[in-house]
Parts: sequence; C-alpha cells; structure tokens
Amino acid sequence: MDSFDTAIAAYTDGDIDTNRTSNPHLNDMIASRYSRRQALMGGLSAATAAVFGGALLSACSSGPTIPLTVVAGSSGQTTSGKTVTLTGAVSGGSATNVAWVQTGGPAVTLTGANSNIASFVAPSVATSTTLTFRYTATPDSGSAVTSDATVVVAPAVLGFTAVSKSLADIVTVPTGYNVTVLFRLGDPIASGVSAFANNGTDTNFAQRAGDHHDGMTFFGLAATGTTPDPTSNTRGVLALNHENITAAYLHPAGQTSVGGARPEAEALKEIECHGVSVIEVAQASGTWSYVQASSLNRRITPLTPMSFNGPVRGAAILRTVFSPTGVAGRGTINNCANGTMPWNTYLTAEENWAGYFRRSTGDVAARGGATSKVNVSLARYGIPEGRAGNNNWATVVPADATSTNYSKWNITVNPAAAADGTGDFRNEAFQYGWIVEIDPFDPASTPRKRTALGRMNHEGCQIGRTIAGVRPAFYMGDDAQNEYIYKFVSTAAWSAADAAITNRLAIGDKYLDAGTLYVAKFNADGSGTWLPLVFGTGPLTAANAAYAFADQADVLVNTRLAADALGATRMDRPEWTAVNPATGEMYCTLTNNSSRTAATVDAANPRAYNDPRTTGGSTNGNANGHIIRLRETGDTSEATSFAWDVYGFGAGSDLDPTNINLSGLDATNDFSSPDGLWFGLPTNITGQSTPLMWIQTDDGAFVDQTNCMLLASIPGVTGDGGPRSVTSTLGGVTNTVTTRIGKTPGTALRRFLVGPKECEITGIHSTPDGKSLFVNIQHPGENGNATTATSNWPANQSGTAAAGSRPRSATIVITKADGGVIGI
Repeated sequence: MDSFDTAIAAYTDGDIDTNRTSNPHLNDMIASRYSRRQALMGGLSAATAAVFGGALLSACSSGPTIPLTVVAGSSGQTTSGKTVTLTGAVSGGSATNVAWVQTGGPAVTLTGANSNIASFVAPSVATSTTLTFRYTATPDSGSAVTSDATVVVAPAVLGFTAVSKSLADIVTVPTGYNVTVLFRLGDPIASGVSAFANNGTDTNFAQRAGDHHDGMTFFGLAATGTTPDPTSNTRGVLALNHENITAAYLHPAGQTSVGGARPEAEALKEIECHGVSVIEVAQASGTWSYVQASSLNRRITPLTPMSFNGPVRGAAILRTVFSPTGVAGRGTINNCANGTMPWNTYLTAEENWAGYFRRSTGDVAARGGATSKVNVSLARYGIPEGRAGNNNWATVVPADATSTNYSKWNITVNPAAAADGTGDFRNEAFQYGWIVEIDPFDPASTPRKRTALGRMNHEGCQIGRTIAGVRPAFYMGDDAQNEYIYKFVSTAAWSAADAAITNRLAIGDKYLDAGTLYVAKFNADGSGTWLPLVFGTGPLTAANAAYAFADQADVLVNTRLAADALGATRMDRPEWTAVNPATGEMYCTLTNNSSRTAATVDAANPRAYNDPRTTGGSTNGNANGHIIRLRETGDTSEATSFAWDVYGFGAGSDLDPTNINLSGLDATNDFSSPDGLWFGLPTNITGQSTPLMWIQTDDGAFVDQTNCMLLASIPGVTGDGGPRSVTSTLGGVTNTVTTRIGKTPGTALRRFLVGPKECEITGIHSTPDGKSLFVNIQHPGENGNATTATSNWPANQSGTAAAGSRPRSATIVITKADGGVIGI
C-alpha cells in the first residue's frame, strides 16, 4: 500500500504548471437633454409630448385659439433600451378616434397605439438615430388633425449605479433590482425525494442538485409539453454545471476514512455531487421556481454512460475494462464553463479532471519509462506517479464486489491485466478532458464527447456568429497556467434550418465531429495567426522528436503537445470565451498567472508585478489577470489570422496606474481575476448593436477589499485604443514590452453585483427578453467547515437570521423592479 493511502489527499487540479515549453508568453450615461416646442391653437387641437426615461416633455402654448389647426409636436433624446412614452392631448373639443403611428426610423412596437398615451422601447442603435411619430385625432365632424413627435435614440448605456465593493455575507445588487434564490445544493429534482436537511446526512445526489454551480444555459420551453421554444421567457430548461465539492459541508463532520479506505456512502455522495443538472424552471406571478417533478429533470454525473464521437472514437488509448472497444465510457467531471448551441443542445467542459486520478509509484516504469509516449503524455497533462487522487475515491471497497465505480479512478497499470488496457483502468484518464454535448430536452439521450475539439483543461466552448453558408467557429481556452487559446472550425457550413431539427445530437454530429482545430499565436505587432493542429503538417508527424504523433487521433488526445510543437503563445490561464454577437469579436478571460515573471512577459501577457494585500500576504506574477480580444481577418469565422488587443486589465484602483492599472479602473469598476464571460442575447437589446458584456470574477488577490463580483460593460471594438509600453519589475528583474490596449472603459464598465463571503461568481445566462438574469454563486464559505461555517448564504439572503445554516452553492435569478431589461 502506498504511503498516501492513510489520509485523504488534499484537492489538486493536477500538476497545473505542466507547460514547460519555451514557447512565447504572449461613456458616461448620456445626459437626457430635452427640447420643448409646441404652438397650441384652436377649438379642437392635438398636442403631443413624450416621456424619455421617465422625464415628461410638456407642451407649451401661446396665441389665440383657431379651430382645427395642426399643432406642432415635440422632440427629445433617449438611449437604446429605455421606455419612451408618447402623450397626445385633445383640447377644445372631442375626438371619435385617436392614434399614434410611426413615420420614420427603425421600426418599433407601439403599445397603446390607439389611445392618447402610447409607449415603446427605444431600439438598439450603433449611432444616434432619429425616430418620428404622428399623433392623429379625428373630431366628431370635420377633418383629422395631426401632430408629430421626434425621438433621437443614442446607443445603449449602462443604466444602474455601480455597487460598492463589499465583504458582507450576502448578494448585493443595484437599487431597483431583486434577487431570488432558485436552485441550491441538495434541492430535490424528482418526486418523492425529501427536502434537503443540510446537516450532512442527505443522500441520493443522483436526484438532487450537485455542488459548485458553474456554467449555465436557459433554454426556452413551449407553454406545454417538452418542445423547445427559443422565444419563451417564462418557462424553460436550465442546464448547469457542478464543478466540484466543498466536502467539509457534505458530511456530518467532514470526510472520513477507515484503515485508509473511504466509506462508500461518502464517496458516492461526493461523486454524484459533480457533473450537470438539467431542470425545468418556470415563472409565475413574477417569481421563478424550479419544477421538482418535471419529466425533463436529470442529473448527469461521473458515473453516467457516455459515448465518444469524432476522430478519437474507438482509439486504443480509450480502451478500458468498462469500454474494451473505446467507443463508450462513464461520466464527466470538473465541469466548468459551457456552450450553448443554436440547435438547442448544451456543451459542458471538463476542466481540472487530472487531479482525480490515483497513480502509484512505479507506474512510470510499468509503462516503459519516462520517455515512452504514454508517460510523456501523462506528464504533460499533470498526472505524475505518486499521486493519491482527489478524495481518495479509488480506496473504496464497494459492497458490490463487481462494481468498478471507484476502481476507475486508479489508473495504475495492473501487471496481470491485458497489455492493451482492456483489463484495467490505465487509460481512464484519456477518457476525460473533452467537450461533452447534452440534449437537455431528451433525458433518455446519451451525452456525446466531441473529440474533434481536442483534449485539455477545457474552459467552455463558445460558438461564434452563425452565418448561412459559412463554416462556424467554436472558441475555447485551456485553463491552466501558460496554456493556449483554441478554435475549432467545422467542416460543415451553417444552415439555419438546423436550428429547428428535432434530432439535436445528430446536428451536433454534423458540426462538431469533423473540422480543423487551431491554436493561437499572438504577435507583438497586434496581429495573430491560427495554427492548424493537423497530423502530417509541420512538426505534427512521427518524426517529431519531443513526441512522435501517430495520426490525427494522437494529435487530438495530446492537443497540448501538438500546440507546443507548433510554437503557440503561452497565456495567463485562458478561461471563458465569449463572442460579441454584433461584431463577431472573440473575448477571452486570462484569469491570472502566479508563474508569470518579468523575464517572460510578452505583448499579449505584459504584466508581472507584486500585488500587496492587507491580509493573506502579497501575490506575484499577473495577479489580477486581463481580458484579451481578437477580431478575425475579414470578420469571418473561417479566417486563419486575426488582430488583437487587451480589452481590460484587472487591478485594484490603488495600484500603479502606469504599469499595473493600465485600464484606469476606479472604485466603481476595479476588479481582479476575470473568469466567467458572457454577452447578452441577440434576442434583446443587450445583444444587439452595442452589446452588453458580463464579467464574473474568481479572485484570490483582491479579497482583502471585496468578495467576488459581477460587472457589466459595453466594451467597444478591437483596436479602439493603441500601443502602450509596460514595464514589469519583479524579483530583481525589470523588463519592458509594448502591448495593445483598448480604450479606457470608464463608465462603460460598472460593478453590478457582489457575492457572499468566500464565493466565486460564475455561470450566467438570461431569458430571451433579457428581463431575467440567471447567475451562479459557487462555494460560499469555502474556507469553513461543519463546525465553523464561514458563510450562512443563501439562507440569510432574505435578511433573516441564519446562524448555523451551512452555506450552499446556488443559482439566483435577478429581475428589475420595473420589469425592464437587466443592466440598461
């Protein structure tokens, strides 16, 4: 028995610093100004006014009254997304009919058009745009009289006052917004499952919400039945990831072991708390809730059957005693970010999966020594020998002697088993690190691992704009220090008809199983290149000295090694990707990198510094992270080159403005460690002409000043700033590089939400109308335990005392008190 058998191993993401190659590191809200103009004349006359963002444009009058004359109208200014009220008045007589009609500008929907008072939502515009309207009143006898109104609409602005930084144990949102707790760790999702006791005694997490809520998508449902309705705002399916666990709160008194073996009941609970939840949600009387007994509800866990699709399906490296043909497997784990496919499926990303596997000392020799291909691969992905595996699941002795639910986590070679891997689980680690596609509308369907998208610490998979006849792109980050940014371009050109096909996973086969995977190289001049990871091209051959690639399946299983060989740019922990629905630009959060040094800074990763903290000691490297963006050449997803800059640099507003706080952040918008990233949907104003981008943080450097947060921004475009010289000084080394930085965000970036203690804000989506925003709060109170909980959230969110309540990861819904679109 190995020395690590006697204790529960500390959680690890694997050997996260596994990339040791020498590749390069690389407006104020518009003030409303209203003019008022009207001459009122007459027996029967029409007067018009307009309300813009709550301010009434009143009519002025002068002169004698002359019957049946046309009255001049009024004009005013507003911004996209604001509600505009048009008011007509009849004086000196009566009218049988009144009506408002639009006479110019982008079409809007008028509410109350056949009354004196009509309203509309100002449309999305990229530049100031004029709309005109005509009010008509028809008298009891005689001709109709009219009056015109003009509305000038400017681009959208953020419509809330920034939330202050906070260390309180509660979710804080701006005035005028409401928070509802929707779906918490342990909530039952099937009939007959008891309410969550939250004292460590609960079981059956295959029918309860898992832990560490993460990436998430809302899919609209028809009013009845289980048919998708992408326009539904009150009924839907919510698919969300459960990345990890806070084991200290799951059991009565934390994790235990007996004689070095974990109890099966504890281990099963922990395993089932990982994965994905699919649940039905509905809004009634303005309040959201989930439907416990819905036939659509489903948990997908590390034990759920999976199939493999794409070039790696059936490869020898996927063979195990459970899957001797390498076409199937069990489970998905450490699911972080996500992807929402236009054909109504959900992509979930396997991120820090490497740390869960046990690998005993001596396994390197058993696999042919350190230079054998399989050992080079395992080392590059951070699974050295002498590792117990997170939570020691492999030590469980199951009641059912035939069960392999726990032995699957031990990848140590069994010398008595078949050399091809079909007699043990030596290859189990190669079954993880993939993008997994799920049909949220078919609970009987088998999720598919899409191997054409490569194997890595996947941090989501965001599809770019879909344009008929153009091959779509899917953007991904590999979340580990000094790893890469990727895109996959499908072989199939987009057809809009595919969005409505009922065999949704078959459409996934079409777009996700064949294509070209690329890795990004960022150049110092602000240009970049997509390098294809295609077997037989460049160094990706059997002659490659560092790793002899055998075929395309080998390239995809060892995506990192292939990217190393091509000389891709090593980045500061690439996490979520997001695509601007108006421009097609791709944004990627580079959360932080403690291994970044002054000697290794480059244009795309230009900062290495010391960030002092009042508590917990200082942080070195790129402590606060940044958000990089790129625009494809020709604005096409098929491009093999791009332009790039840095949208924003994370920093406390108290840090050096010359070399650290490069984006000029202040107390209303300073942040650290950007993680989650998402644009508003194009079905509402937050995803149209000047889309709104949401930024979520997972921070360890700024926690002396504030809990993690959600910010809203209107980010501009690639190249709207310019070059900037940045000097890094760290560890006695000074180095200066020139980077490309976007325009200062100013008031177009504001803090919208601050979470409870010790949480991460991650996972975000909305209803199609943008009026309900779903946000996940992960691991509140993560540093506490059952005896000393360091958070009582969400039990305390309503303001009631909740002392003694264990914290729970949860999904919240944010709505606006006036029923408007969130953020503007």
